[in-house]
Amino acid sequence: MSAQNGMAPTIIKKKKVISGGGHHGGAWKVAYADFVTAMMAFFLLMWLLNATTEKQRKGRADYCSRSIPLSRISGGGNGAFQGDSMFTEDIQPQSGTGATDINPMDAQKSQGETGVSDDEESAEDVTFRAVEDSLKGRGGESMVSVEMSRHIITRVTDEGLIIELFETDGVALFSRGGAEPTPLFRDLVRMVARVSTSVTNNIAIGGHIQSHPVVLAQNPVWEVSHARANVARSLLESGGMKASRIHRVTGHADRKLAVKNPMAMRNNRVEIILLRE
Repeated sequence: MSAQNGMAPTIIKKKKVISGGGHHGGAWKVAYADFVTAMMAFFLLMWLLNATTEKQRKGRADYCSRSIPLSRISGGGNGAFQGDSMFTEDIQPQSGTGATDINPMDAQKSQGETGVSDDEESAEDVTFRAVEDSLKGRGGESMVSVEMSRHIITRVTDEGLIIELFETDGVALFSRGGAEPTPLFRDLVRMVARVSTSVTNNIAIGGHIQSHPVVLAQNPVWEVSHARANVARSLLESGGMKASRIHRVTGHADRKLAVKNPMAMRNNRVEIILLRE
């Protein structure tokens, strides 16, 4: 009818486009490659588990761990990490260079508050405890009055037994800003000298002082702290201690505070240390 009216007929052409479908797509190849890779890794893992011993597997597992506590001294064996175990404490030393709890190294002994392991309290530590008891008036007749005990603190460290003689608010051990000892400080030091005659350890003396509230052109903290330590040395010797036992006399100024407040009187102190042999 449209042709009869002089108009061309409308022709609609439909074209079907197939994209990525059927065997023409490539997505399945990626998935298959991942599957093959995973299977290869699995069979490789199974082969390694079957081809190695329990010790070798443990060594490899330890090697792949994120944090590996290595020791610079091995157990002396031929396994992983030059030993049957990566931890030298697990086995006895075989080459003479290893270390165990039974035969500890010097560096191992230095760990801890007192520098020795818990199961090895040496005779020196026992002696230190006895000196502490004497200074604190425990076990037997007390050599320390109540007033004197308020100015003494003792503690055992890697360096030795520290006997700290310190000032409190309102009770000084030296003249204000100087090194003239008070009668209380003289009694404290002479009492320490008497107690220290039971041991033969060398002695180190350190003087400490509080900070000044203002900046001075000539800050005397170094001179005063050393002078106070030297006074303690002189009192120890006059109290019966041999001069040859004095190992060092040091002034620390206000560099090592005992409390946070730098101007507190508690920072005025003298430390008498019975050094470890």
